[in-house]
Amino acid sequence: MNNHMAVPNDIVLRPRFKMELEHNNQTVLKLFEGLNKTQKEFVVSRVNDHVFIRLPKHKQTFWTPELHLEINEIDETKSLLYGLFGPKPSVWTMFLFFHFIVAGLFFAFGIWAYSNWSLNTDYLMQMIVVVLMVFIWFALYFAGRLGRASGKSDMQHLYNFMVKILND
Repeated sequence: MNNHMAVPNDIVLRPRFKMELEHNNQTVLKLFEGLNKTQKEFVVSRVNDHVFIRLPKHKQTFWTPELHLEINEIDETKSLLYGLFGPKPSVWTMFLFFHFIVAGLFFAFGIWAYSNWSLNTDYLMQMIVVVLMVFIWFALYFAGRLGRASGKSDMQHLYNFMVKILND
């Protein structure tokens, strides 16, 4: 199997990769079935053409990443593997929800401040909230960066496990 992909050193929000494999997708998908019985280092689950590789619950932290693989058939002898590293879906949803709330409050209070300014009324409180939302957004950004940095070694372990299974 082709193993020319390495996890990049500069971790983006949700790193992705793809690789062409020299087996059809059903052969590759079967490699990941039953792994929970033969090893305990990772939890592997399969749904149709998708494989999810996670650390066991007792090894997970808030920022622990998981690896989502989608294996599509090209023809009878080749398949294309798409990989996506990301946080647990609940963490990702919460993170996006917080960003949405901060953006909504920023725009709402910005419009309110502009309205008060154009009406020549006091708008200090609204501007304080607008500036506070900018600081909160930066705090969320740096929290995400710290989380990604803490999960980098886990991402490498997940990737190495996937490569080991594909090469066996």
